[in-house]
Amino acid sequence: MRIKRGVVVSASVLLAVGMVVSAGVVGAQQATPKPALWITADRMLDVRSGRLIAQPHVLVREGRIVEVGSGDATLPAGATHVDLKGMTLLPGLIDMHVHLDSDPTFGGYTNLQFTDRFWSVLSVGHAQKTLMAGFTTVRNVGAGDWNDVGLRQAIDAGKLVGPRIVTAGHSFGATGGHCDSTFFPPSMEQKSAFNADSPEEGRKRVRELRKYGAQVIKICATGGVFSRNTEPGQQQLSLAEMQAIVQEAHQWGLKVAAHAHGTAGIKDAIRAGVDTIEHASLIDDEGIRLAKERGAWLSMDIYNTDYTQAEGKNNGVLEDNLRKDREIADLQRENFRRAHAAGAKMVYGTDAGIFPHGMNAGQFKVMVRYGMTPVEAIRSATLNAAEALDRKDVGVIEAGRWADLVAIAGDPTQDVALLESVPFVMKGGDVVKDAR
Repeated sequence: MRIKRGVVVSASVLLAVGMVVSAGVVGAQQATPKPALWITADRMLDVRSGRLIAQPHVLVREGRIVEVGSGDATLPAGATHVDLKGMTLLPGLIDMHVHLDSDPTFGGYTNLQFTDRFWSVLSVGHAQKTLMAGFTTVRNVGAGDWNDVGLRQAIDAGKLVGPRIVTAGHSFGATGGHCDSTFFPPSMEQKSAFNADSPEEGRKRVRELRKYGAQVIKICATGGVFSRNTEPGQQQLSLAEMQAIVQEAHQWGLKVAAHAHGTAGIKDAIRAGVDTIEHASLIDDEGIRLAKERGAWLSMDIYNTDYTQAEGKNNGVLEDNLRKDREIADLQRENFRRAHAAGAKMVYGTDAGIFPHGMNAGQFKVMVRYGMTPVEAIRSATLNAAEALDRKDVGVIEAGRWADLVAIAGDPTQDVALLESVPFVMKGGDVVKDAR
């Protein structure tokens, strides 16, 4: 046995770790360099300017973009030409609010027929569908049993096909709140292991979650639609509790996302320094003003109600949940319109898992219907999302970023619904889908 800093580690564990490290070193030594790629298309959307660039070319080496230009150019020596003739090139899309281990076809109590690991297995297919839909990066804001962390690790290790995942692990909030287990009687003693009912408990939850793989902290500031015995408008974490959570998370270099439907909870989350407000359904003028002043991003899922109202009952969703969904849907959409018109910062978040994975791009047309231009909607899922994540390696087609690209036939600046059917997807310089 070896002892270091009070931690006891067995020789067998050390041997196993050594074998893994050695295997990684050998694998790195034997890795074959990727060939350079020379990607051309008829058009490319510059998401910074909103302009279409004619006859673009993109040079990719080792999965990264090293050069972007347009017009006549010579194929670099040794590069493989990827000719996207007739197509428009865009950055890989980013969905800031997904739940990859959730399946909407099992609503209410119907999910109790499966063992816990069922959901981790389903997440594998959900990740692949999401990537094939053109979403090369997602933020998973809440999962069970560390499913998102394990999924991210398997994808990053090259064992599974899926998008880049920013993981929250477990979301948390107050005892009896939206992030708690609220569907069972006392005799079953069901509760979240991460409930936080004081500022200090909130700080501890941040530390625990970060320890086991959280890359963003997700809290529930208000009640929700798909929990029991909570109403969307109810504030469930105090300002002091949220301030402690945000301070702790920011100290560790983590951003904070807050599920917040209700007016008061939205405003206190913004005052506390939360980075992204999820749903923001009942935001008022003061909340919009605060978001603009404090730089908070709004992630408003204004698409999924179409699915939940059409299919929820068939999927076992309880009537009380469908009632809340109906009551809040149009209010949220109109408040999206108002927030956008007022100049609030907005990112693309769909709550995929409430509706089927792979349908993420259906929200673009709804955002346009409620006030955005097609370019603004696309920007919310590329440039804005990358900025909200504080990442300079995704979201834009420019030198230094990952070669995460999608291509479609037609002009998405005129018809954003074209993004609902993406025939070409590249992630890190690897073509993962080519259905042209």
